[in-house]
Amino acid sequence: MGKKIKKEVEPPPKDVFDPLIIESKKAATVVLMLHSPEEEILAKACEAIYKFALKGEENKTTLLELGAVEPLTKLLTHEDKIVRRNATMIFGILASNNDVKKLLRELDVMNSVIAQLAPEEEVVIHEFASLCLANMSAEYTGKVQIFEHGGLEPLIRLLSSPDPDVKKNSMECIYNLVQDFQCRTTLQELNAIPPILDLLKSEYPIIQLLALKTLGVITNDKESRTMLRDHQGLDHLIKILETKELNDLHIEALAVIANCLEDMDTIVQIQQTGGLKKLLSFAENSTIPDIQKNAAKAITKAAYDPENRKLLHEQEVEKCLVALLGSENDGTKIAASQAISAMCENSGSKDFFNNQGIPQLIQLLKSDNEELREAAALALANLTTCNPANASAAAEADGIDPLINVLSSKRDGAIANAATVLTNMAMQEPLRQNIQNHGIMHAIISPLHSANTAVQSKAALTVASTACDVEARTELRNSGGLEPLVELLRSKNDEVRKHASWAVMVCAGDELTANELCRLGALDVLEAVNLSGSRKNKFSEAAYNKLLNNNLSLKYSQTGYLSSSNIINDGFYDYGRINPGTKLLPLKELCLQEPSDLRAILLINSKSDVSPPSSMEDKSDAGYGRSISSSSSLRRSSKDKTNAGFGSPTEDKSEAASGRNTVLSKSATKEKGGRKGRGKKEEEKVKEEDEVMAVPKFVGEGSSDKEWRPPSDPDFSMYVYEVTKSILPMTSIKEQIEVLAKYVAEKMGGKIPKEKLPDFSWELHMSELKFQLKSNVIPIGHVRKGIFYHRALLFKALADRIGIGCSLVRGEYGRAWNEVKLLNESQKGVIGSLPPPELYVVDLMFHPGGLMKLRSREADLYRFL
Repeated sequence: MGKKIKKEVEPPPKDVFDPLIIESKKAATVVLMLHSPEEEILAKACEAIYKFALKGEENKTTLLELGAVEPLTKLLTHEDKIVRRNATMIFGILASNNDVKKLLRELDVMNSVIAQLAPEEEVVIHEFASLCLANMSAEYTGKVQIFEHGGLEPLIRLLSSPDPDVKKNSMECIYNLVQDFQCRTTLQELNAIPPILDLLKSEYPIIQLLALKTLGVITNDKESRTMLRDHQGLDHLIKILETKELNDLHIEALAVIANCLEDMDTIVQIQQTGGLKKLLSFAENSTIPDIQKNAAKAITKAAYDPENRKLLHEQEVEKCLVALLGSENDGTKIAASQAISAMCENSGSKDFFNNQGIPQLIQLLKSDNEELREAAALALANLTTCNPANASAAAEADGIDPLINVLSSKRDGAIANAATVLTNMAMQEPLRQNIQNHGIMHAIISPLHSANTAVQSKAALTVASTACDVEARTELRNSGGLEPLVELLRSKNDEVRKHASWAVMVCAGDELTANELCRLGALDVLEAVNLSGSRKNKFSEAAYNKLLNNNLSLKYSQTGYLSSSNIINDGFYDYGRINPGTKLLPLKELCLQEPSDLRAILLINSKSDVSPPSSMEDKSDAGYGRSISSSSSLRRSSKDKTNAGFGSPTEDKSEAASGRNTVLSKSATKEKGGRKGRGKKEEEKVKEEDEVMAVPKFVGEGSSDKEWRPPSDPDFSMYVYEVTKSILPMTSIKEQIEVLAKYVAEKMGGKIPKEKLPDFSWELHMSELKFQLKSNVIPIGHVRKGIFYHRALLFKALADRIGIGCSLVRGEYGRAWNEVKLLNESQKGVIGSLPPPELYVVDLMFHPGGLMKLRSREADLYRFL
């Protein structure tokens, strides 16, 4: 054999770097390696960084500070699969850090991450890419970027992945995305419900839970509910409820069912398959509070639809809800109360809760849980609305005291609901009295001061329903309840303003309260409200008129009209017409003013320092301050009538005894001739008393200790006495009107022909009176020359004293007239329904006592006046 020759090893090329094995113990060194062009180094560096990031949040922050994120983002699109896979795994872990998420959004890497979801990629890449997206979708900006880059479609596709981690991450990301309405719409278009329903069969509870949570969100939309129903999703949900081993999923399953029950088709389907009964039984028998609570919420949502309520009532849902009211968990009791509130729209359910439900709800009002008290009060409010039987049941269950206590609750909703129940109760008089006895007027003051418009509105309505008698209004007034009520009239809220007006209208039912409301400025506020086309309402107008009815002087000045029900009392004064918004000064201020060239103010006041005698046989004419010729006019009028009642023996005797007839017969004159000298002395004495009485005295004048009173009017007092004595006994209303008209005309200057009206110097007479009285206020009894508006006022004032119904109407240019309603002569004595009485105007000027029938108001009045 030949000798072996050793082969020489060729030296490596001079331009090739010899392999170097490095062991690095610093993360910074490895981060630098991410810039290497060698795939093997990149892969190993990414693997090392992945392991480092897994160890905790501090390491993720360290990598961020070392600048590892930016070079890693470039590796997501690397050609080498291993490098790309390892980089994706790192981002799956790093994306849970908030600072990393923020940087990733700025670097706009979403498109690169979504690209890793492509079908051809490895399952590991799918897992960590979906994990990265799940972490990024936890914030709104991340959701937007994922959606805009088309991430929803590949995520839905991955729900069918064989890998459970991929399914879990994809489902979690989808759950975060569907919180946005636009994403939910796209989800429906991508037909995502079938793969989500398939996940309910998963063996992994976390995947089932995420699927149920996602269904709970997307079924808020009707289209999704329809898709769920069409794919038999309800069957899946019912099966979950029936499986005790899946009790950790029952709460979410009930939430999805609750959404689905909003649709009539769904509840029909679930009822036909027996699922509804199972659901109610499940809710009633469950021992888990959250499950019971969600079941009650499901019933609440379903009960918003009328047809659903009908089906639920047929399934006796009320029994289930009453049972839930007995739960020890407050959340369950709140949900049950809310469900009862929703079911109250069904009349059958309302009747059921009369005996079962209302007593339990009353007990819940005593709870320390404010939210529970609010829910119970809401249920009672709905139960008692338009249902007197339930209102009575609430009272019988001793509910008045707890309800009044709720008025001091810290929750506005509870106060408003309690006020509503009390209002519903107060519709029945016995209950209203019971409520008043429990101090409602004092308790309602605080809600009236509330800043919440719903509370203000309900509180005002409660006042309107309970302040229906003098005692209640007095208590409200004394408790300071009128001030906040007047303030609510200024509210910008329409309902608050309406209910406050209603309450004011009710409170104005007695004079003292009405006067207090006027003192607080209610009239001014209501007037301003009614001048606004957008703010006024029927109640504000009614309240204003009701207050005006207690201040007839202002009413007549503003409206120029007093109806037959507006009775003129002492203290009334006619200031003349005033414009809306103009303040009418009180009588005291007007009396204390110096005389001026303004129109005289006419005063009605029968309260005199010298009152008419109780027996006409004991007093003389001098007691009235002057002789009155009224009896003669009344007697002349009575002679024209047959059986008028004036010529009765008793009357003639009393008049003769009284000596008041100043227009005496001839025989009487002759009889008195022998006592002529004595008569002159008496006449002088009467004249002196006349002059003294002519100037009205202010009580306490010169002394500040005595109360001011308006000027007395003994003449008007005498008018009242005479018409009461002579006209009131007449049996014919028409006769009373005619005789009273002649009486008024005689006192005001007699009959005035139309052609002589310009020569009737009434203006001079009024000026003399103002000068004589040193005031613009003139008592009506002092007027001897009066035209239309003087006579019409006197007629109305006297007619009101003797019960003749008439109105007072102000016209233009000093005109005023009285309107009366009379039955036609042909209608008298007719049995059965009568046509309405006819309207007449009383002539007090041209033909006193004449009555003109009004057919065409404007034409007739023009001709008449």
